[in-house]
Amino acid sequence: MDNARPIRFHSPMCSRYNLTSPPDVVRAFFGLATIEAFPPRYNIAPGQPVAIVRHGRNGAEMRLVRWGLVPSWVKDPRKLSALINARFETAAEKPAFRGALRHRRCIVPADGFYEWSGSRGRRVPWLLKPRRAGPIALAGLWEHWLGADGSEVETMAILTIPANPTVAPIHDRMPAVLPREHFGSWLDCRSGSSVEAVRLIDSVPDDLLEAVEIGPEIGDVRREGPDLVRPARPRLL
Repeated sequence: MDNARPIRFHSPMCSRYNLTSPPDVVRAFFGLATIEAFPPRYNIAPGQPVAIVRHGRNGAEMRLVRWGLVPSWVKDPRKLSALINARFETAAEKPAFRGALRHRRCIVPADGFYEWSGSRGRRVPWLLKPRRAGPIALAGLWEHWLGADGSEVETMAILTIPANPTVAPIHDRMPAVLPREHFGSWLDCRSGSSVEAVRLIDSVPDDLLEAVEIGPEIGDVRREGPDLVRPARPRLL
């Protein structure tokens, strides 16, 4: 897709996350045969290239796609807000997501995600990360868009579910997190059905994540680096 074309992003829920584990840790966690080196990213935002894990010819593979799903049937992406999230409860019914849920499921590697609490003008950013450090697997959908002029792009959206007790005081929604034992079944789309796949999505265990208040700098998509995840104060939610 022509990068000069402006694309709008619809971001009502999870709109920022990070991936900071070393490549070898990511490769082992997701069972990848090979992986290209990549730097830690502390402030991944919509519209950026992001890593996903999907089923390839030789098993699970990592690919770079754009965050912000563009349905394959859209004629002009400029007239549609790119979709960064998909509500799990209704994804099978929505034209934008139902095909991808059946045929193009993926995993989004992450080490944590961000949400904001409070009223407008007094927003407080929080990092939601595993209590045991390391990557987590966000359930996602990917799509391939081909323009009439031959331009093409692959994009993705993150599936969201109702928040668990850890996240609920901050936001009413959260990304769906897959346990390792479900990776293979989630990525296997050969049946062309989403019936079995939707049974793999469950509420996130209450003790999986912790919430850490961080500084407002995370709100600037131009900022990067480990300082962004430094606790704003020595307390957890």
